Amino acid sequence: MRRAFISPTKYVQGENELLNLGYFVQTFGDSALLIAHPSDVARVKEQLEATSNQFKIKLVESGFQGECSRQEVARLQALAKEHNCACTVGLGGGKAIDTAKCVAEGEALIIVPTIAATDAPTSHSAVLYTPDGAFDDYAYFKQSPSVVMIDTTIIANAPTRFLVSGMGDALSTYFEARATANSYSNVNAGLPCGVREGIGGPAKGTKAASALAKLCYETLLEDGLQAKIACDMNVVTPALENIIETNILLSGLGFESGGLAAIHAIHNGLTELEGTHHYFHGEKVAFSTIAQLVLENADQIEIDEVLTFCKSIGLPICLADIGVDSVTHEELMNVARKACIPEESIHSMPFPITVEAVAAAIMVADQLGRQFKSGKE
Repeated sequence: MRRAFISPTKYVQGENELLNLGYFVQTFGDSALLIAHPSDVARVKEQLEATSNQFKIKLVESGFQGECSRQEVARLQALAKEHNCACTVGLGGGKAIDTAKCVAEGEALIIVPTIAATDAPTSHSAVLYTPDGAFDDYAYFKQSPSVVMIDTTIIANAPTRFLVSGMGDALSTYFEARATANSYSNVNAGLPCGVREGIGGPAKGTKAASALAKLCYETLLEDGLQAKIACDMNVVTPALENIIETNILLSGLGFESGGLAAIHAIHNGLTELEGTHHYFHGEKVAFSTIAQLVLENADQIEIDEVLTFCKSIGLPICLADIGVDSVTHEELMNVARKACIPEESIHSMPFPITVEAVAAAIMVADQLGRQFKSGKE
């Protein structure tokens, strides 16, 4: 059996870590293309100037236009070539990070998230959009970022909703990795087919990835509530440090090398409902986690544990919590159909999947969440 595991070359996090950015740039050369939204640059301008001066490097500001499109990537690649940049720095949220991945194409890439809202920073993939924001395609690169560096002081001063959303995304990691392992399904860490005859092709997950995914869930339960309170107060505590690592590193390694299953597919299906469009990725993933547990007939004790955790930190547990106060049977079937298209990760579940079963699981998950809220309040 072929197995695969993928990870960044270096991961480092700590208070005021951004002041060390120049050191990592210096390992590649004396300049870097900085891909960041102007508002993110403004938030950390003092730190960027300090690290540039200390390490005598130049950060070439790119005027990032906010969308990870083919046109923007081509413009930024030309800019990097014009200034002879030795590496690429992606600083900010998901669009800036994905754009930096596409510009770097797997080489000399430093990722600096300013929020801990998803597990994407460590991955070797990105999502491309059209210039007007519509989905275009997925992009995969030969390796994960060279450096992922997290300044926990910056994360602590970002809105708490981002951190909580990141916990929602991380919540799915263990349950999807467990399902993928039980079905012996492939994971994203495998090389593409056709690299060379006898080499490459799909791969299964490793025991290391499964262990990290389980640790991800355990840390959420242990430190999630304290981390939220710390972020509410804009202070860094050991619990917040642990949850930042969980949201970004443990979940990132867990999803890419452990596998995705029903949860992210159901999340994608839920985007068919207009009411969900104002909610973050991790918020919709949290509810989708409950739906997968129903779909696989998980033990009620486990479901209650997840419901209790979500409620304690303010994650959605029913459809109303993600903007869907009412839904018709046909709308729900449309959600399920989108979740069940042939290329979706839901087919990594360890049993056959039907549209009807997925729709039923969403219905029951919604009712469980509603009852839990009314019974506990």
